[in-house]
Amino acid sequence: MEFLPTTLGTRPRLAVEVRAEGVVAARAEDAAALLAAVARGDVAEGAVVPGLKVGNITDRAGVVAAVRSALDGVVGRGAERSRDVTLIVPDAAVRVLLLDFDQLPSKMAEALPVVRFRLKKLLPFDADFAAVSYQVMSNAKDGVRVVAVAMPKEVLDEYEGVVTAAGYLPGAVLPSTLAALSGLDETDAAALVVNAGMGAVTTAIVQAGILLLHRSVDMHETAGGAKEGHMAVEPMVDLESNAGEWAQQELAHDRFDAETVMQASVVETAEIREAALLTAEREVMQAVSVAAAYFEDTLLFSPELALSAGTLGADALGAMMHESGLEGLRVREMVDGSMMETSAVTAAIPRGWLAGVRGALKN
Repeated sequence: MEFLPTTLGTRPRLAVEVRAEGVVAARAEDAAALLAAVARGDVAEGAVVPGLKVGNITDRAGVVAAVRSALDGVVGRGAERSRDVTLIVPDAAVRVLLLDFDQLPSKMAEALPVVRFRLKKLLPFDADFAAVSYQVMSNAKDGVRVVAVAMPKEVLDEYEGVVTAAGYLPGAVLPSTLAALSGLDETDAAALVVNAGMGAVTTAIVQAGILLLHRSVDMHETAGGAKEGHMAVEPMVDLESNAGEWAQQELAHDRFDAETVMQASVVETAEIREAALLTAEREVMQAVSVAAAYFEDTLLFSPELALSAGTLGADALGAMMHESGLEGLRVREMVDGSMMETSAVTAAIPRGWLAGVRGALKN
């Protein structure tokens, strides 16, 4: 298995991405990454909980079934069909860092221990027992800049395990946003990419194939102080004088209490969800604002376009920007119709879901 951050070598012609929102898979026949087939597998809410600790896959059987369904839908026909896939994992399950070195050995076998040692003080988990890879972004006389990717080995095993259990072989592993960035052409134009979805947003800036910024934010629901929905009901009759009538009243009281509690619970759940959505929207807008400011400070001009790579979708992201007053920045999907064969186009899979798998298939 290769744990690779960007487009090194020849990857499998199948790719599958596992996210909290579900699973998506795609097939391309060559390195141009024209998607020949795409498919989606649904998972239950909470089945995938991306993070840096063991327990990312809480419903293993359900996720295995979704991975199998998605990949079986794109693998093609014939006994010679490949079972090797590129696996794309959530950004929240990895750490991506830009590191500067005065110098770095040219051979990977010699450089990797140096990178791993540097990561020891930067990671919230043990670098010695992590899957680590890197790629040189720039190499000049004044130093070497690399992008390093690290993932707890036990967490990586969880994601690889569901692919293996589904009957496929994970030949390479990529974080979601770096996979999507691999789909960009290496032109001189700078690109601002926003990968937003359930519980997480990553912003990235790339120019001429060089990663300038990669910033991930995990968003967790914040539950307010829940109030217990209970209304006291005074008895309408004298308990001692009419026990039978009181018994009937008591049953009505219990039913009223149960209905009141249920109604209050529904209202509280809706309020909590609305508060969580507003918090998530603020986090996404803050992430985009920070990335846009970094873009302007670094490249000395303002970005005009944001590429949407996540399950949130370009329309929703654009609406958020408009409502928050973030003007002057257009939004469009990273994947457009020209990147898919006609037979692969489907309304069941939004374009934003395909950015990662399409990038993973492009060499």
